[in-house]
Amino acid sequence: MKRLTSPSTVKELLRRYDLYADKRLGQNFLVDEGLLGVIVRSAAPLNGETVWEVGPGLGTLSRALAQSGANVRALEKDARLEAVLQETLSGLPVRVEFGDALKYDWRAVKARLFVSNLPYNVATPLLTLLLRLGSFEKMVVLLQKEVAERMLAAPGEQAFGLLSLRTAYHASARKVRDFPPSAFFPRPAVTSTLVEIVHNGRGDDPQLFRIIEAAFAHRRKTLRKNLEQAGWQREQILAALAESGIPQTVRAEQLGIAAFQRLRDAL
Repeated sequence: MKRLTSPSTVKELLRRYDLYADKRLGQNFLVDEGLLGVIVRSAAPLNGETVWEVGPGLGTLSRALAQSGANVRALEKDARLEAVLQETLSGLPVRVEFGDALKYDWRAVKARLFVSNLPYNVATPLLTLLLRLGSFEKMVVLLQKEVAERMLAAPGEQAFGLLSLRTAYHASARKVRDFPPSAFFPRPAVTSTLVEIVHNGRGDDPQLFRIIEAAFAHRRKTLRKNLEQAGWQREQILAALAESGIPQTVRAEQLGIAAFQRLRDAL
């Protein structure tokens, strides 16, 4: 079939199947062949590799991964796309399941590689879940730029928060490059960013992230005040801050993951 790397081809395919991109599902189909290649190269080597994907859409990335040697397992929420995916992925080693990625049993998955142009509306909760579970050794994901900035932010930066700390605790992550709105059909209103995430093998730490979530409940308040409002006693907090070497007046966004781990131990 024709390459799915031009808006006109995608428009024709959607028209033929009487489909449209559903904004509620965050559907923006990647149509830039050069940038598609950037994703594939970032995920390489792929020969014989099983690659998981969420939100294959029309199958553009799935095709590129399969044609580069991968066996693709894709999870798609939009059942309207079943017939078009049968066409676009015909003859390729791609298995598509239909269901909600946020309800999928990721605990049963232990694989090396996850590659996806993630729908904007599931990116943050899904990545948080996959980081917690350690389902994948490496993830190459295309995200809304704002989400990528929150993942990669350092203490003291405006975008720094819970997602930054979750990422720092479980993985090393780096920005690969930005993708402009013109790389997609329909064009989103925002820039996207390709991010590579390598999991470090750490499991979840509910106690640590209970503290972090409480610490960020009200960003304008001090860490001490937020912890008090979450139920810790003032004397306990003051003693823990002193033991951790953390000033009483500090706000949560000024502390990195190591400081929160010291605080967890002290509390």
